[in-house]
Parts: sequence; structure tokens; C-alpha cells
Amino acid sequence: MKLHEITENRTGRAARKRVGRGTGSGRGKTSGRGTKGQNSRSGGGVHPTFEGGQLPLTKRLPKLRGFKRPQKIHYTPVNLEDLELYFEAGAEVTLEDLAARGLIDDTQEPVVLLGRGELSKRLTVQSHRVSGAARAAIEAQGGAVHLQTLTGK
Repeated sequence: MKLHEITENRTGRAARKRVGRGTGSGRGKTSGRGTKGQNSRSGGGVHPTFEGGQLPLTKRLPKLRGFKRPQKIHYTPVNLEDLELYFEAGAEVTLEDLAARGLIDDTQEPVVLLGRGELSKRLTVQSHRVSGAARAAIEAQGGAVHLQTLTGK
């Protein structure tokens, strides 16, 4: 490499436009802003949500109400009709059994036992929560409900 072979390394970085520096620059006098009007003034122009005077989208939509509690626990529901369909009389129904039969996705997720459907079998069921109707239906058949404490979530 020789001194006369070295070239300037221009990597696509355009030079800053120096406006308002005389008529010979092509950006003198009005500095490319045109003559008069809202956009020729300093601080001129409309805000990003301006829609030409039409009622803006942000005002047309209903206001967001309330809030979502981040600590809320989402229970997976299991109904009495599911227990009736998948388990035999006298069975001990654990969270692992519910997951094995596809009623819940994961044994770590919270499960609530609900009272939809009829139960004609004696079952002992593990759950994290139970509705009054479901507890009454299970105990009416001579079964029991064992509540587990929530862990991890």
C-alpha cells in the first residue's frame, strides 16, 4: 500500500445540512421551510395524534377502566361431570391423576373443583379450592375433599 492509494472511507454517513447560511448554499433565506405558515415557524407543526380537526382516535375510544391485579391466581376448573366420566367409584383423585387424564395441563397449576354435573360415585378428591355445591355433592356420596396449599405461584 502506498500513500497515494489510500482513499477516504465514506461509509454512508451524510454530512449535516447547514441551513440558513446564505443564498448560495441552496438552503438560505427561509432555510427550506417555505414562506409563512404553521410549519415555517419555530416549534411549528401538528402533534403526532392530530387528525385535521376530526375527533382523534384517542378521544373516540372508551376510557380504560379498572386495573388487572398482577398477583391474581388463575385456577383451572374441574367439574363434577369430569370426575363422573373419568374415575371409577372409590377412587382417590390426585392432581397427577387429573393431569394423566388431560383434565389439567400441569400438576403445579392451581385447580378449583366446581359443581356442574351430577356425581353418583364415592370419590376422594385433592384440589386447591372447591365450591360449596361440589363439596356438598361429593360428601353426599360419602366421599371427601382434601384441600392442598398453593406453592410457588
